[in-house]
Amino acid sequence: MAGVARVLVDSPLPQLDRLLDYRIPDSIEGVAPGVRVSVPLRTAKRLATAYVVEVAGDADFPGPLSDVEALVSPVPVLRPEVWALARAVADRAAGAANDVLRLAIPTRQVRVENAWLARAAVPPAPVIEAPEIEGFPSLAAAVEAGERIALRVQPGVAGGVARWAATLAQAAARVLAGGASAILVAPDHRDQAQLERALAALLPPEAVLRWDARQPNPDRYRALLVAGERPSVVVGNRSAVYAPAAKLGLLALWNDGDPLLGEPLTPYVHARDAALVRHEQQGGALVLAGHTRSTEAQRLVEIGWLTEHGPAKRVRPRVIPTADGPGDEPLAVQARIPSVAWREARAALATGPVLVQVARPGYAPGLRCAECGEAARCRSCHGPLRQRSAGGVPTCTWCGTPERSWACPTCRSTKYRTSGTGSTRTAVELGKAFPGARVIVSDGERPLLEVDERPALVVATRGAEPFAPNGYSAVLLLDGERMLARESLRVAEDCLRWWSDATALAADGAPVVLVGVGGPLGHALAGWRQPDFARSEYESRRELRFPPAVRVASLQGDPDAVAEAVAGLPPTAEVLGTTQAAGRARALFRFDYRDGSAIAEAVHAEVVRQATRRRKPVPGAPPRGRQPLPLRARFDDPEPFDE
Repeated sequence: MAGVARVLVDSPLPQLDRLLDYRIPDSIEGVAPGVRVSVPLRTAKRLATAYVVEVAGDADFPGPLSDVEALVSPVPVLRPEVWALARAVADRAAGAANDVLRLAIPTRQVRVENAWLARAAVPPAPVIEAPEIEGFPSLAAAVEAGERIALRVQPGVAGGVARWAATLAQAAARVLAGGASAILVAPDHRDQAQLERALAALLPPEAVLRWDARQPNPDRYRALLVAGERPSVVVGNRSAVYAPAAKLGLLALWNDGDPLLGEPLTPYVHARDAALVRHEQQGGALVLAGHTRSTEAQRLVEIGWLTEHGPAKRVRPRVIPTADGPGDEPLAVQARIPSVAWREARAALATGPVLVQVARPGYAPGLRCAECGEAARCRSCHGPLRQRSAGGVPTCTWCGTPERSWACPTCRSTKYRTSGTGSTRTAVELGKAFPGARVIVSDGERPLLEVDERPALVVATRGAEPFAPNGYSAVLLLDGERMLARESLRVAEDCLRWWSDATALAADGAPVVLVGVGGPLGHALAGWRQPDFARSEYESRRELRFPPAVRVASLQGDPDAVAEAVAGLPPTAEVLGTTQAAGRARALFRFDYRDGSAIAEAVHAEVVRQATRRRKPVPGAPPRGRQPLPLRARFDDPEPFDE
């Protein structure tokens, strides 16, 4: 016998979240850790794809073994460091390793594999010189020592690239020059584009690998193979944290408080949490960087797990807080902005583009009955209606259904009025307030990555601000009160991040006008003291035992299944309550970090137990199709605090 393969079957069933032993027949060659094989599943009488995790001489299972059916591919796509990370991350979240591996390993591409296997030789890693990390005299030594860093970067633009991107690119290039890999994780394609631009000035193209869902599958699969073979700099979104790197010198996350880094698929592990686990397993430097600091990062600073690093010379943007509402200038009244904002924008338009950040896209983000004031909602799904343009047909923001014959359900009136101002309406009003000025809109419907240096009013929703290579001549931050009106535990933290990131796009010395926001948030932005605000916010959360001072998890599913799971929780879990809707239940509980492993293990065992019980046939009952799992767990669940 050639040996025993311990494999993880690629299956969504929780009860198969473990290694199974299969005999390797003498007729099959090339079975090694990391490759894909085909194995039989007795219960379903079918073949399944599996990853080989280990090859051993003896089996752990005492009975007879089934044979490996076939070698699917000799290419090792599951690297040891990725398997260790997937297993640990899944265990932390009471999930299955397979669900993590689906994020880490792209769909197999046979042509890419064949071309890879047909290469004459492995191309050598490029030889580069280690650049200096400009403006951060102690950062290079900290990265080389493998420290855990909360990095406060410089705002602004220099050399046609954002300063934060240049800093992370220089750190990654130094790591690569030392023969190790670097992984740079960013929330979206805009941030990735900045990192790629900064890296292009330091490294040859073959040294940088892109890793995100926007890539064609062949390109992402090719990046997987290259990253697993030689040191590289990987740039990507949240899934890039799982990129292979046998020798990892740097793992950096930009803007870890951005919700785009939260994984929406089971087991719902945030990229930051996966990065913390990976650092503990592989070492190397860990950097959480941003213009602001998340409360999660602040907790790590408070307990001494992260060390604060900042620039040698602090640059503070020129932020001008101002009252809300129109000013005394006639054109400012027409645009419904304070006079100081109108004057600063008018002066700045003489030299370059002006950024205007608004809360929502569209013409009118909300509609109300003109008679009774009732919010106008869709008849199909009850979602809120909005107008995309002046005089346009109202459409539902949830399902997109047009409402051509809307009538108020309360008073039966067919007349409505606009509520709120979106990016399109703001652009129209600013165009009237600044006659002759070029007006550009960038939002989710019309995204722009970049604008040139010509004068223009650039109206953008939060997170959709285009990059200006020379920086904006002025920045107006509108709709502050509307942004703060969202009901969420993180609303203040999110607003400060949106405003800070927009402020950082301004040219050095350019005015940034914050409209209608004062208090601690306004002072934190004006003084560029975001860590102080994060510290205060974290202290408030700790007093209330809200996340991230504690961990919070939810159990969702059939009411009976949820009730059984809640009854079986360890005593260290504090159950906050259970709600029911549409035949489903959700229980919420919190616990301290030190109890996380024991609670996750207990919850995962209950998920497996109930999933196994579901598969047992009931005597005399007709056969059932594939049913949803009776119980699902979500650790570090943000939804209860965003409702």
